[in-house]
This record gives sequence, structure tokens and C-alpha cells, in this order.
Amino acid sequence: MGGVIWGLWQPFLRIRAVIVIAGDPSLASYADAALSGRDFWILPRDTTLLPPEGAIRRAILAAHPEIAAVSVYHAGLNTLAIRADARTPVARWCGTTPPGQGVIPSCYLFDPSGFIYASAPTTATSTAATSTGETLNDFVLYAPLVSSTTEAVRATIAAADALPAAFNFARELSAFGSPVTSIAIHDGEADDTLASGSVILYLLGNENGAYTALKSAQGQFNLADGSVAYVDARFSGKLYVKPKH
Repeated sequence: MGGVIWGLWQPFLRIRAVIVIAGDPSLASYADAALSGRDFWILPRDTTLLPPEGAIRRAILAAHPEIAAVSVYHAGLNTLAIRADARTPVARWCGTTPPGQGVIPSCYLFDPSGFIYASAPTTATSTAATSTGETLNDFVLYAPLVSSTTEAVRATIAAADALPAAFNFARELSAFGSPVTSIAIHDGEADDTLASGSVILYLLGNENGAYTALKSAQGQFNLADGSVAYVDARFSGKLYVKPKH
């Protein structure tokens, strides 16, 4: 046993360097902290045989919600490598409900799973917050969270599983001449606001039916010129159109 302990303290069995293959170079500091000190007062934590890879991974993920996954592995006998994969910013979440007239909301970035991981700068066009190109989608989202919380970062959007279809529908609406600037989800429904000011109301999960109804009645209204207040597509086989007066 004494010989084993002696061997673990030898330089050729110690981690001498930590490199970051992908991600912020400062992530190496988490490894340095985990590798310092001793276990059971006698075993070096920086041994190359059993480095604390799990502890390093957990520390990075706990401190950096913008990172989706972390890999920690050997890059040679005495070198430990870190690879961090960043989350993909799908769109901006700007609160549970649209703000009042003239109010610029605080917005956050979220990934495909609906996990909110970072704050985002906001610009304003009229009363609508718009993306500046750092997200996959230009429109913003208003939706409730899984649980009530005062801190948006690390929260999850309640309707996350319905977002892919809702976002695809929003992109398809640009075919009517005006892109979607915001989506508001509430009570199983979605309100898509176009740049023209028109709003499309439909039941969440019925994107195909809503699009078919809009397409079939496309010649009866114009969604690009701002003449329509809203189109209600929540009822099967029917559309209710309210013009602006």
C-alpha cells in the first residue's frame, strides 16, 4: 500500500496541464481547482489514473448555464482536456405576456429544449422586441414557465414540446407578405403578431389546420398592409376576420 501511494505522488503519474479544446480558456480554472489538494489526506487529486472528471464537469455546468455539455478526458498521460458545447439560441423569451405599449421587455435566450440560459440585449421597433441576429429565429416568444420564479435564467418554458411546430408555423406565415415578430402562448392557444400589426389566433398544436384555412381564404384579406386587426383560426373549418377601422 505504501508503494502504491508513493507511486501516485510521482510526477509521471500526475496531471501537469489542462487544455480547453473548445470553449472559454478560463474553464481550465475549474479543473485546476478540482485537481488541487488531497483525498483522504494522503492521495493526490491530480493523479492521472483517477482524475476527478465528474467533479470538473459538474462545476462547469453549475457555473455556466450557457453550456449544454462538457467532456473531460485525457489528451496524453499527463494532460487533461476539456471540451464545452454551447447551447443553441433558438429565439428570445421576453416574459409570460406581452408588455404594455412602449415598454421594452427584458429578454433571454433559450435552447431547443426550452431551457433559458442567458439574458439578451433588446432593441425596440414600435412596441415589439426584435432579435439582432444572434438567434435562429427573429421573432420573440411570450409564454409561461414550468414553475413560477423571479429568476428567468435556468427556468424552462412550459410549452417547450409544442415550440417546434409553433415556430415552423410562424415561419410559414411570412408567405402571406409579413413576417411574424412575436408569438404569445397562453391557455393552449397562440397569438402570432405580424410586422404589419395583424394577429393570427389559433389553437396550439393545430398549426397545419390553421395554415390550411388561411391559405384557402387568402384572397379574402391582406395580412401585409395592416388592414386586418386579427384572423381567428381557432375554430375548425372557419376563419373570423376583423378588419381595422
